[in-house]
Amino acid sequence: MAALTTQVVPLAGLRFDDKLVAAAGAGDTAQTGAGVFLAVKNADSGSHTVTIATPGTVDGLAIADRAVAVPAGQTFLVPLTDRYRDPSTGRAAISYDGVTSVTVGVIRVSA
Repeated sequence: MAALTTQVVPLAGLRFDDKLVAAAGAGDTAQTGAGVFLAVKNADSGSHTVTIATPGTVDGLAIADRAVAVPAGQTFLVPLTDRYRDPSTGRAAISYDGVTSVTVGVIRVSA
């Protein structure tokens, strides 16, 4: 898994389309927290699903992972709250159903 670098949005704003990188076939990891988002740009001709692992259990039952379908030609922002933080790594684990023409980045809005 590749560790995505978090881009902090300054008060003057941030152009982020040039900060996106190719999604890793083996998945990516990312910082989590309040104001942290995963940007996913799908330039492919078909929809792609991004899955964010949800670690932990409730009463011994696994918590379902978050799956987000990103339609062809669309760019989505997905919140990366601390509920996705893996306690063993301190980061969110992200996987993709395909990475052709998919670019991603992590953006944090400064307080």
